Amino acid sequence: MNRTTGPGRNAGRRSAPPRRTDSRRPGGGYRTRAGIPRYWFAEQLLLTLSGQRPVHRMIGHTLPAAYDLLAELAPRAPLRPAAPGGRAPVVHRCDEFQPRPGVIEAYARIVSGDRLEALAFRLEQGTDRRWRCSAVELGCARA
Repeated sequence: MNRTTGPGRNAGRRSAPPRRTDSRRPGGGYRTRAGIPRYWFAEQLLLTLSGQRPVHRMIGHTLPAAYDLLAELAPRAPLRPAAPGGRAPVVHRCDEFQPRPGVIEAYARIVSGDRLEALAFRLEQGTDRRWRCSAVELGCARA
């Protein structure tokens, strides 16, 4: 044993395990500053459009045109599970494009059983620094 690594040299000292910087880890892009609102909104829109949450929970998070479309689509639950009693749909992946600061155009892949759906939405950051959904596209429905 050498002097720097011998027993008792660092006894009682704790150190955190090394951090992973592997981009392949689950949810790797989720924790970025811009990634948080897009994934949060994708989850909330999925819960609303699958019938798991009432549409009125989106009132403060959407602009009027997007909310009106959600109110129209929600009763039909277009993203409900593929089969009755099947597994709840999940956001498989969510990506974004930022055409300018304060605007995110996002798209998500929704998986339900063996079915794959697309969900696109636009987020705009208000003067209060809060993100709000200003448009939603699902199939041929638009706002």
